[in-house]
Amino acid sequence: MFEQAKNASELNHQETARFVVDLYHRTMIHHVLWFTEVKHQMGQEKALELFSKASKKTYEIQMKHLAGLLGFEMVDGVPSPLLDMKPDDLQNLKSRLAKNWLVSDGVWFQTVEFAEGMNEAKRCNDTCWAQFSPVEAQSIRELLGLTAEPGLDGLKRALGFRIYESVNTQSITEETENSFIFQMNKCRVQDARKRKGLDDYPCKSAGLVEYSYFATAIDSRIQTECLGCPPDPHPEEWYCAWKFTLNSEKDKS
Repeated sequence: MFEQAKNASELNHQETARFVVDLYHRTMIHHVLWFTEVKHQMGQEKALELFSKASKKTYEIQMKHLAGLLGFEMVDGVPSPLLDMKPDDLQNLKSRLAKNWLVSDGVWFQTVEFAEGMNEAKRCNDTCWAQFSPVEAQSIRELLGLTAEPGLDGLKRALGFRIYESVNTQSITEETENSFIFQMNKCRVQDARKRKGLDDYPCKSAGLVEYSYFATAIDSRIQTECLGCPPDPHPEEWYCAWKFTLNSEKDKS
């Protein structure tokens, strides 16, 4: 693509802009690879602990330099241009970022599927959720200031801050002292398939990993039970439903 340049300093203005975008992408990948390797070497609990510390520090340093370079202020750790946006525009940005995450997830799945087949794509997808769910839970835990064992109330709050909450419609029903049922009433992926006349995507294997790992990362005493998830039959009002129960016996051990 950069056929004439011998190194990055020889790029023209447009090429430099493209190179800047690539640098941003490389930085994200390197950040993820650090976490992955620390998890491999030291285990998930230690990796999440160090991930939290490293993420806060690198964000602080990077945003300080970008703020100085681009001429904006940081207000309580938030770039001022975001705070200066109109409320509707900021909500639209939040929604767009969530949708971009979903798009990226779908592109990865289809890329592997078309190259290696559905089984390989599902295997990679399920394993990816085993990695991502605890990380998302950790990020949400810190945003909300949850305790080590926030119980079902903590999980209910955390589910409201997942990326999926910004792209799908979900609800909580049948609450008791020791359990509640979570339903995904509208799913962007499944709704799109329905409009095309396609069968539901069989996401149960991924869901079993996704929801159980997320719940356990919020509170290790919480058990997850699948009440229905494609390819299981389900009513019109939801695509998948999950029951979360606080294991009081573990609390006593």
